[in-house]
Amino acid sequence: MIEIIQTYWVYFLVGQYPNGPLGGLALTVLLAALALLLALPLGIVLGLARISPFRVIRWPVTVIVYVVRGVPLLMVIFWAYFFLPSVTGHKTDQFSTMLIALVLFDGVYLAEIVRAGILGIPKGQFESARTLGLGYWRTMQLVILPQALRHMLPSLVNQFIATIKATSLGYIIGLTEVSFIAAQINTQVFTHATEVYGLLALTYFVLCFGLSRFAYWLEQRLARRVAHLQPLKATA
Repeated sequence: MIEIIQTYWVYFLVGQYPNGPLGGLALTVLLAALALLLALPLGIVLGLARISPFRVIRWPVTVIVYVVRGVPLLMVIFWAYFFLPSVTGHKTDQFSTMLIALVLFDGVYLAEIVRAGILGIPKGQFESARTLGLGYWRTMQLVILPQALRHMLPSLVNQFIATIKATSLGYIIGLTEVSFIAAQINTQVFTHATEVYGLLALTYFVLCFGLSRFAYWLEQRLARRVAHLQPLKATA
């Protein structure tokens, strides 16, 4: 494994960059981060729609969320890769296709995270804001949503971990993410498949385990903050 790392570590990390397109681990992390960043506004909008008091908004969004969550990500990638070009008349590249699929998939999962975060806020917060004259949407914007987003941070990190692992499905459309690069390295060193894919597994483990510990640290910090504020609220 040491010999493979010494020979292919640059290719494993960044692909052919700067003499070609970015790939490898750098592309995996970039794709996952960009997908989560773009999916967050979509998830917030869908999450707010899921708890909207207006059925004309809530019901269609609920159907969309359940449909997308009810199919595997692989099918969403196929839809984006084969269906969108037939509708738009323009063929998207592998990176754009995978990004669209991940944004849609992450968006509906983030919608449920947002919905759970909002429903976890005590009802007294909402009622207090309404007594101050704030409307429904202003209450959500200024009072409820900021608190919910803070509590959602560990879940967002966990979703980022899931997105990193989901990027490996880009292999089927030829996206040069880290698992695709590992497969290419394996074709050059046929007798070291165990070492190549062991290195790939170790890379995913280190990255995802580190992020999971970060999510745990965030969760513990938020729990300590809530426990610290509760006596202050009681005395007030």
